[in-house]
Amino acid sequence: MINRDLITRNINSRNTSNTYLPHPAVITEVITENSQIKTFVLEFTDKTLNTNFSYESGQFVMLSVPHHGEAPISISSTPTRPGNIHLSVRIAGRLTTALHKMEPGMTLGIRGPYGRPFPVHIMEGRDLLFVAGGIGLAPLRSVINYCLDRTGRYGTMTILYGSRLPSDIAFRQDLDIWSTLPGITCLTTVDTPEPGWTGHVGVVTTLWDHIQISPSDCTALVCGPPMMIKFVLRDLAGMSFSPDFVITTMERHMKCGVGLCGHCYMGGKLVCTDGPVFSMAELKDMDIEELR
Repeated sequence: MINRDLITRNINSRNTSNTYLPHPAVITEVITENSQIKTFVLEFTDKTLNTNFSYESGQFVMLSVPHHGEAPISISSTPTRPGNIHLSVRIAGRLTTALHKMEPGMTLGIRGPYGRPFPVHIMEGRDLLFVAGGIGLAPLRSVINYCLDRTGRYGTMTILYGSRLPSDIAFRQDLDIWSTLPGITCLTTVDTPEPGWTGHVGVVTTLWDHIQISPSDCTALVCGPPMMIKFVLRDLAGMSFSPDFVITTMERHMKCGVGLCGHCYMGGKLVCTDGPVFSMAELKDMDIEELR
């Protein structure tokens, strides 16, 4: 049952005239990641806002396309590289279909940022394991590059990425760069090979045997399809990872983005305001598909 008092508090705590005011942003570049995902590089038309806009890895914005509505989209760029923001979007409905037709020079609306970010400070001094599937690499891309730009603050990094097909692999440029950097292990696998594919075949959890990690010294960050998250979380628990140091994001459950509609209410929490980033310790008290 939805906690109406929680939603009422969100309503009363917000200046709705500002909360719902989108800021115009111009598309400066469109990067085709695969047949279903594009990354849109955006700059606010207000130069002062563009210079001062701040966010944290794991947060999201509400993206509006004229005449097609709006949707919550995770920021896939890192706050350590200001001047623009990247939004990586998989085509899935009316709004995203319209967005995928937009070109550089066109304008859309942005409001935010919203949500609780990744706990980058408690991750300092620890090794990091990133496990992603499909578009799930988008929010992790932000925190991966954040950690890379904070030289010396984090231990070794292991990145595991799973894709349905080789032709579906997204963020190839990032994966190529990460795989060449010292202190990083970056592995990619596909569910089904295609002609010419010579890499690993199997779901992302089949990569466990190809890496070396110490669960007591490692923080794991996970994002991808619900079934992938379910089995990754199960395996990490089996490896004796601390539930406090297994982090995931529940962004797919969100709708309004500001805690008013109740669409993302789960186990006494609203994903868009209490998350979207949660530890596995927190998720155990919430009724979510990924832990059933």
